[in-house]
Amino acid sequence: MSVDTNSAVPAGASQFALFNLGFRPFFLLAALFAALSLPVWAAQYFGLLPAVGYVAGVTWHAHEMVYGFAIAVVTGFLFTAARNWTGLPTPSGRLLAALAAFWVLGRVAMLTGPGWLAAIVDVAFLPVVAWYLWKPLQQTRNRNRFFVGILLALAGVNGVFHWAHLGRIDVAPLLIVEMALALVVMIVAIMAGRVVPAFTKNALRTARIRAVRGLDAIALVSLGLALVAWIAGWPAWLLVPVATVAAGANAVRLWSWDPWSTRSQPILWILHLSYAWIPIGLLVLALAVAGVAGSTALAVHAWGIGAVGGMIIGMITRTALGHTGRALRVGRAEVIAYCFVHLGAIARVFVPLAWPPAYGAALIVSAALWAVAFGVYCVVYWPLLSRVRADGKPG
Repeated sequence: MSVDTNSAVPAGASQFALFNLGFRPFFLLAALFAALSLPVWAAQYFGLLPAVGYVAGVTWHAHEMVYGFAIAVVTGFLFTAARNWTGLPTPSGRLLAALAAFWVLGRVAMLTGPGWLAAIVDVAFLPVVAWYLWKPLQQTRNRNRFFVGILLALAGVNGVFHWAHLGRIDVAPLLIVEMALALVVMIVAIMAGRVVPAFTKNALRTARIRAVRGLDAIALVSLGLALVAWIAGWPAWLLVPVATVAAGANAVRLWSWDPWSTRSQPILWILHLSYAWIPIGLLVLALAVAGVAGSTALAVHAWGIGAVGGMIIGMITRTALGHTGRALRVGRAEVIAYCFVHLGAIARVFVPLAWPPAYGAALIVSAALWAVAFGVYCVVYWPLLSRVRADGKPG
């Protein structure tokens, strides 16, 4: 993909625009963090690097994929979307730069400590984001105010994580991170229902979007129930059918968006393919809980890498193109990134499921593919994210 960085700029405007709108710094930081942190985690796992710091090893990896990587993307997306939803400004300029620095400080503190500082900085980030999101949403009485509640819930879960990690309560920190991942998966499922069929219908007149009465509610409620059942440790005889029903409902939901029609449009099929990992993860969960094959960790990675990671790489390319005044068309580099994210999910989930002794090799391949995918995004999208819009408009 070629990027035009010499587009006309309004008189008196600065070419540098990294802090003009929320998606710019936070998408770039998230992609950079993904590209760097996965090789570090893989090296720690195989003993090539020491697992040191306030939070180390698998606990650090799990926490940072949610509260580092995913939350950065959610922040950038919501700050950008809220301006569209309300017509009111969201953080930009020095305030946005300060919030980005706040996020970076949290990542550094999670590695270095001390524990009390890491806990304060890391937990405080989301309430601050929620406040700056709440102001425009509340002023316009916008229907999307519920996102503020989700952000505060994620902050609360993060507080419990730190409390548990510091040994103040007897709860496994990894269980708390899985609870946070469940909330992120629900965010993905809710937003996908809003944007995936709409994007598909707007781009493809031949797409057959099917409106099935009550399907969205059934899919979301069953997904939420299955995630609650998983986190709460329901017995297999109850969790397995709940997860299976949720998988079927969400598979039908995806079918109703006509995913096959998008096969020639990478910027669309990436969203459909990513959503498919939600029912896949539910089926993997059911198999693991039933004792048939695999483990619940494979379901976690189906959601984390395939659904969340895939939807993120699709949305951060689309949003960056649209909000920098460029056509919604991706090139070879983006398609490579899309494929690598999903090949990474396949390697991490299906290879250990089919051949457990290959777990180590699958982890290496998955981490490498993920790192390259988001590294490609950093290289290709740095010019777009750091320079003014191609059409000279603000943002």
